[in-house]
Amino acid sequence: MALSKIWTAFFVIAIVAAFIKFFFFPTEGKIFAMMVTGKSGDSVVISHQIPKNRLSVAEMDSLQKGSVLVQKDIVYNKKDSKITVTKVQKSSGIIQTAKDSVDISLSLIGILALFMGIMSIAEKAGGINLLSRWLHPFFGKLFPEIPKGHPATGHMMMNFSANLLGLDNAATPFGLKAMESLQELNPNKTVASNSQIMFLCLHASGLTLIPVSIIAMRSSLKASDPTDIFIPCMIATFVATLVAMLLVSFRQKINVFQPIIIGTVLGASTFVALFVYFLIQLSSDDLQSVSANVSNGLILLIFLAIIIGGFYKKINVFEAFVDGAKEGFTVSIKIIPYLVGMLVAISLLRTSGIFDMILEGIKYIFSALPDTRFVEGLPTAIIRPLSGSGARGMMVDTMKTYGVDSFAGRLSGILQGSSDTTFYVIAVYFGAIGIKNIRYTLGYMLLADLSAVITSIVLAYAFFG
Repeated sequence: MALSKIWTAFFVIAIVAAFIKFFFFPTEGKIFAMMVTGKSGDSVVISHQIPKNRLSVAEMDSLQKGSVLVQKDIVYNKKDSKITVTKVQKSSGIIQTAKDSVDISLSLIGILALFMGIMSIAEKAGGINLLSRWLHPFFGKLFPEIPKGHPATGHMMMNFSANLLGLDNAATPFGLKAMESLQELNPNKTVASNSQIMFLCLHASGLTLIPVSIIAMRSSLKASDPTDIFIPCMIATFVATLVAMLLVSFRQKINVFQPIIIGTVLGASTFVALFVYFLIQLSSDDLQSVSANVSNGLILLIFLAIIIGGFYKKINVFEAFVDGAKEGFTVSIKIIPYLVGMLVAISLLRTSGIFDMILEGIKYIFSALPDTRFVEGLPTAIIRPLSGSGARGMMVDTMKTYGVDSFAGRLSGILQGSSDTTFYVIAVYFGAIGIKNIRYTLGYMLLADLSAVITSIVLAYAFFG
């Protein structure tokens, strides 16, 4: 019900704002077209005459000299005595977004088919059950509803491992498989269970060792040290994961001070610290190389172990693979309506200008503080729970605007790597298994996101002053 109310609010607020702009703001005459049929990157002519007092004397002089004046997403073009006002559309309208949503789902077919096919071999060979028994001492405390040896534990561990190594393509099918396994134990098939909420909150906190894509982007923008944000990113995601675990545990009355939970968390923290110590000795190029080799090499090693295990158990590995791949295809198609609904609602918010209003409001709220540099990096954090690609674009825009090595540029990179796309995760994972009542999942996921944002800002000041 909470998600339904938020989704409805997105539509109502965005459309009402669009009508207000259309009737009361002369430069917003094309807003309906932008919201419905517009595409990201389109240049939309919104006026052939500059409104009175729109530009200052200095700006008019600049336009007279250079013929072109750019202000954020507004471009003024002067030709002879005529001035055309053009707006560059930041995100696509609902028609293109609906098409993009289907494209995203269809692009997942191959990935889901591959990984769910391999998972099917592992299940029939008994590998997932074996992994579940090994992990039960810890997971049994954190997920008391899951019986010992149930495959859900193994599926969740595969998902967490993929996330840890930055393998998003592998994490999604493992996560969907985990949700399906947890749904088998769910007594009410339309209401999220405690185990599903705990898993999804931990998954969405996005614990990652090395943010490879962010490092690569900083490198392409000629950062002096592209890897200088990876330690803050890792710490921020670790804090978000810990906050998510503590919040959900408190709500579900799980005692997190049990020796096995404390020991596992401390052990994981020690491993991460040692791994970080090893990584910080490497150069930027070596770090990216090690990360790629470790991540991709581990995937190939898992594939090899599962297939050999299948042969050893004398199962028909290809038939098992095909059975799992068929399931991957079905899941890809099943999530389309949920993905379309969520991404279209987000598109309306962005194209209506509500996002820009929120950002300006945040800047105003913090304007009284002695140091407001962090506000320039916040757009990435605000868009991140709603759109991964949108947040990535906002991060790049911040780096280009303020400089890749600026405080805002570095902070935007940390924020991009410190959390996951919360609304996307909810739509896909719950949609795949038909959950309609997500209970308190969204609120706790957003609280974990907030902890990641606050931690990222503190770390940015601590590391980069």
